[in-house]
Amino acid sequence: MAVLDELIRSIELWIRASRKHDVNAPNPELDPVLLVPGIGGSMLNAIDENGKTERVWVRIFGADHEFRTKLWPRFDPSSGKTISVDEKIKIEVPEDRHGLYAIDVLDPDMIIESEGVCYYHDMIVEMIKWGYQEGKTLFGFGYDFRQSNRLQETLDRFASKLESAYASSGGKKINVVTHSMGGLLVKCFMALHTDVFEKYVKCWIAIAAPFQGAPGYITSSLLNGCSFVEGLEAYFFISKWSMQQLLLECPSIYELMAAPSYKWENIPLLQLWTEKKDSESGKSSILLESYDPSKSLPLMVQALSNNAVELGGLQIPLPLNSEILKWANKTHELLASAKLPSSVKFYNIYGTNCGTPHSVCYGGQGDPVSDLKQLLFMEPKYICVNGDGTVPVESAKADGLDAIARVGVPADHRGIICNRHVFRILKHWLKAGEPDPFYNPLNDFVILPTAFEVGNDNKDTDIHVTSVKEDWQLLSQNNCQGNDNGDLLAMVGSLSVSSEGKDGLTYEAHATVVAQTDCGKHVEVSD
Repeated sequence: MAVLDELIRSIELWIRASRKHDVNAPNPELDPVLLVPGIGGSMLNAIDENGKTERVWVRIFGADHEFRTKLWPRFDPSSGKTISVDEKIKIEVPEDRHGLYAIDVLDPDMIIESEGVCYYHDMIVEMIKWGYQEGKTLFGFGYDFRQSNRLQETLDRFASKLESAYASSGGKKINVVTHSMGGLLVKCFMALHTDVFEKYVKCWIAIAAPFQGAPGYITSSLLNGCSFVEGLEAYFFISKWSMQQLLLECPSIYELMAAPSYKWENIPLLQLWTEKKDSESGKSSILLESYDPSKSLPLMVQALSNNAVELGGLQIPLPLNSEILKWANKTHELLASAKLPSSVKFYNIYGTNCGTPHSVCYGGQGDPVSDLKQLLFMEPKYICVNGDGTVPVESAKADGLDAIARVGVPADHRGIICNRHVFRILKHWLKAGEPDPFYNPLNDFVILPTAFEVGNDNKDTDIHVTSVKEDWQLLSQNNCQGNDNGDLLAMVGSLSVSSEGKDGLTYEAHATVVAQTDCGKHVEVSD
């Protein structure tokens, strides 16, 4: 085994040495950027009583055993903190590379990079190409994602990170970029420490943030667990059952449930097929019953009432934690009351075009639910809405803040932070790198496809794209009284595609987008 380990290490070193990224000269004029990940997006180390440090999140080999023995937590309602069942274990986030190491590749031991463990890696590489420099204009903030988003210990660390990044960049205000649950952490900080936030933050860009929760995903995760990685790697990683036991004691997960005070246009439901017997006729019928978030909680409590784990010879009960529910409700109240300081710009990017679990259904007409405890062993069926596969569009857009822009990008929840369109948007908003001549600053949602993407979209068809042209031109100056966009220019964009048909003839298609700012954005599309 030692020889095999040594061989694996040697191969890893060779692969890393062979990887080269284009690096532009650092641009000291850039405003600093702080990257904040979402749930599961920070590397976690376990330190035992002898001071031995071992990475427990993320790791593929021996993952489940180390996860159970070192990360399984218990919630302390007096402090609001979740601590490992083995109280001799201390969980820490590595601070190497100014916080970026912990949010880059979560398992550096993997020989072949996996999408599941390469978190902010692509974005970090891209930003370095734009001229950002680690420790000068680029920083990371990893955190123990088991904890509440308003835990004071985490917020104190975040305040220190803002202060240190501000000092390291020469006193420049910071652009904070968050992904997923990182958006809730920053919103909690903004609500509780508005003065500090306003002092150090220039703008906040939230990506795929579940501002009103991720109801379908969280309901099934609490009842049935979830997988962090997919495919073959899942067999070597943490089991869904092990993950479920951790989630039941994590305040952060409860804070991702459907926000109680939010008025949903599309109400998330828990649905059960049940058998009902008529008291008079004695006949049975199978009915589909639906419960909104408030009415579904008692059902979940009953379903998990006997849930328990055995660890170290001890039987530990793990029901749906009522104390965490109380804590999470206060967090939701805090999030709903948060206000954006007038000096801080806010942007919201969310994922679209993916079927996203919103309501969860158990049982069927031929297999009704006779006992709620069966839910833990049943396969959930999802009623999906538009979103990124995890967070519904409705939730992600409902930030409750005065946003400069909200932009929907066709991407899934994890893939959105390595999406080329998102990079294009960030580059423009951050005023980084070389100017993009094909980017429309008026309408961020109008993003024309590149030649590469058009070619990929048609690679399985008989259409061969021979040319793609993007063209943006300034039309005229418009000034609107009382309109923040009054100093912007109206623009026109066009896309031309030509392809060779089976008959040998060349066919062309043209599309034109006209954007005007006459007292409000106006977009016309013609072909």
